[in-house]
Amino acid sequence: MASGYVMAWVTVTDPEQYEDYRRWSTEAMRVHGAEVCVRGGQIEVMEGDWTPERLVVLKFASLQAARDFYHSAEYQRAKAARQGAAVMRLLCVEGT
Repeated sequence: MASGYVMAWVTVTDPEQYEDYRRWSTEAMRVHGAEVCVRGGQIEVMEGDWTPERLVVLKFASLQAARDFYHSAEYQRAKAARQGAAVMRLLCVEGT
């Protein structure tokens, strides 16, 4: 079965408030069995004109598991805590 990935490109606008999001999203990841592949860290753009401030890549057992994580009550709590603290571009993708 193919894995599912959640990928996020994040611009933090309120670092203090964003910590609440980090706390709740970490709990949601734990509950839903996410494998954290990338969460922050140094970014070096090799091509193109995109410059994410923060990049997150989470791996799940399947694409449906990734969707379930995003729509879960746990993640929705994190998402509510993030309002006004960051600009989030998030996608779910099937991988290997």
